[in-house]
Amino acid sequence: MSEPENTLPLDQWHRGRGARMVPFAGYQMPIQYDGIIAEHRWTRESAGLFDVSHMGQILLTGTGLDAALEALLPADLSILKDGRLRYSLLLNEHGGIIDDLMVTRRADHFYMVVNGATKLGDIAHIQERLPDSVTLTHMTEQALLALQGPRAVEALSRLAPGVEQLSFMTGGGFALNGGDAWISRSGYTGEDGFEISVPAAQVAEVAEALASQPEVKPIGLGARDSLRLEAGLPLYGHDLDEQTTPIEADLGFAISKRRRAEGGFPGAPRIQMELEGGTITRRVGLMIEGRQPVREGAMVVDAEGNDVGRVTSGGFSPTLEAPIAMAYVPIAMAEPGTAVTLSQRARLFQAKVAPTPFVPHRYQRKGAAQ
Repeated sequence: MSEPENTLPLDQWHRGRGARMVPFAGYQMPIQYDGIIAEHRWTRESAGLFDVSHMGQILLTGTGLDAALEALLPADLSILKDGRLRYSLLLNEHGGIIDDLMVTRRADHFYMVVNGATKLGDIAHIQERLPDSVTLTHMTEQALLALQGPRAVEALSRLAPGVEQLSFMTGGGFALNGGDAWISRSGYTGEDGFEISVPAAQVAEVAEALASQPEVKPIGLGARDSLRLEAGLPLYGHDLDEQTTPIEADLGFAISKRRRAEGGFPGAPRIQMELEGGTITRRVGLMIEGRQPVREGAMVVDAEGNDVGRVTSGGFSPTLEAPIAMAYVPIAMAEPGTAVTLSQRARLFQAKVAPTPFVPHRYQRKGAAQ
């Protein structure tokens, strides 16, 4: 018997705008409005509004916060300043990835955003391992929106003056549409953009105000997936799982310099060994010959036809007008330019290992021209 689905605060708003709804992470969510390719291109050229309220928003308060979280994450929180975000990983004792997440220092507490499909398991895992001095609050009354694209700042700054001062991976509290919002300059598309946390009771009015801006259209899960694939960003449960380490996943940047040396986080001995000696497999990008996409589950095969790797994400890139994918391949095949053969439904496809991102990121980093 399947689990009952939850309802997004914006469920009726999506349906009223003609969204096609599909089950995802325990919710009915919009996969598209006007079509995936059109929505993808609109986001790359203007500004797309995504409902990501299925994600888990968590507050961590109390004493000894830095040490408590560093026992769970490989981040160096001692150097994380107020209002700064850090991409990090929740790891098991073998160094496998339980989830990837964003953690933000907000004055005397931390704000964390975890994936929707894993949030309840993440919360239970974290709570079991926190000292009594730290309290975890699941922010179930908050909704989360993402406004992504080169004109996102133009649209949002009309409604929340001052957001244009944020740089990539920074956040702050802003007045937005008559209420309070936490806004960070971050996202999952490779474009400049923002994530906006507001009370669920106010999110319909906020979404309407944003969608009323001439630069903005609502965008569904389909384009969110094609955008993040072009940006070379992994999706938990597909490109990342508990059998995969950060080094295999090409996420070594998430292991802070001090933590690499000191350890003290779950799976540290294995990860330190892999940092020193390398891994057997590695996540890479693939450019596929021809026009037909190769999907998740296709196998990487050697010259004798033996399975030696696996495609974890794949699709057609509207920007490049070509099929692209991400896969785990033997380290000997991981160099850009290496030719590989893929097998999908008894058909063979030729591909080459490609650097990621496939489409350059356009984040507004500190000091960049505005």
